[in-house]
Amino acid sequence: MNLDKSPALLLRFSISASYLSAVADRFGLWGESTSKFVVWGNMQNFLDYTQHLNFWLSRPISDFLGFAATAAEIAIGISLIIGYRLRMASFCSFLLLCAFGLSMSITDGLKAPLDYNVFTACFASLLLFSLQPIRRKYDYS
Repeated sequence: MNLDKSPALLLRFSISASYLSAVADRFGLWGESTSKFVVWGNMQNFLDYTQHLNFWLSRPISDFLGFAATAAEIAIGISLIIGYRLRMASFCSFLLLCAFGLSMSITDGLKAPLDYNVFTACFASLLLFSLQPIRRKYDYS
């Protein structure tokens, strides 16, 4: 294993695992909402929290954002694992986590995203983005 690339690889896998674990929780794969260590347990609980964070939006728009965030988390998680479009995936991760952290801060105060390490993951995604080489359109090397 190339030790120079190990930190980026571990960062990719840890961010991906966080996304996919949260999605699995929403689909009830970690257990029911009443189970120990389960946050959501089902999609409805997550959509309720999405509405809480986006209280100024109508419920249909908030639900759309909840499903869109879930789809983005699945796409980003898989992309980071398989190494597909890593710059784009890591930058999208940064943007998604920024939006989530800001929404949590506005609605529940700054302590909420700090307790869940949202900004740590956000800037870890930005670091991962900066570690990826820029591919030129006609760079075949």
